[in-house]
Amino acid sequence: MNTLRLRLDALRPTDAEMLFDYRSDPVVARFQGWRPASVAEAANFIGRQAGASLDKPGGWFQRAIRLREDGALIGDVGIHLPAEAEGSVEFGISLAPAHQGRGYACEAVGAVFELVFGELGRHRIHASVDPRNLASMAMLRALGMRQEAHHRESLWLHGEWVDDVVFALLASEWRAASAAR
Repeated sequence: MNTLRLRLDALRPTDAEMLFDYRSDPVVARFQGWRPASVAEAANFIGRQAGASLDKPGGWFQRAIRLREDGALIGDVGIHLPAEAEGSVEFGISLAPAHQGRGYACEAVGAVFELVFGELGRHRIHASVDPRNLASMAMLRALGMRQEAHHRESLWLHGEWVDDVVFALLASEWRAASAAR
């Protein structure tokens, strides 16, 4: 998938060090469920992703977010098709701190919406976010997502109970917003 400034494609073995660098950065890892302990763990994750497919509901399908101009890895986006919730998709995104605040997350997630609601023909997409992650919540709202729930201290993450805020968007809402643009 390509956008104006980005390319979303497969993670490569050569991405392991960069994936480890930003995913283990405390600024990024604070709000993420997976934090690699080593470059080797990041490489193993990339290896497991080689067999991942959007045709297999139940797992996470991770894509690299790269700058189109030079192919540099700046983040990743995960897409999860739950086996028990036909028509629904969950996603998550991580960006290296040096590339945050430039609109790349909105651009990458917009491409994910196009894939999910277009090619995959899904009905609904949702994301979970820690309410302390104000930038992510602002990005989700900017993309037209609405807050559906706020679960108090519902997740044990990195040694503490954290809240979980759920945002969602329907295909019909995305199409209406796209037509208005």
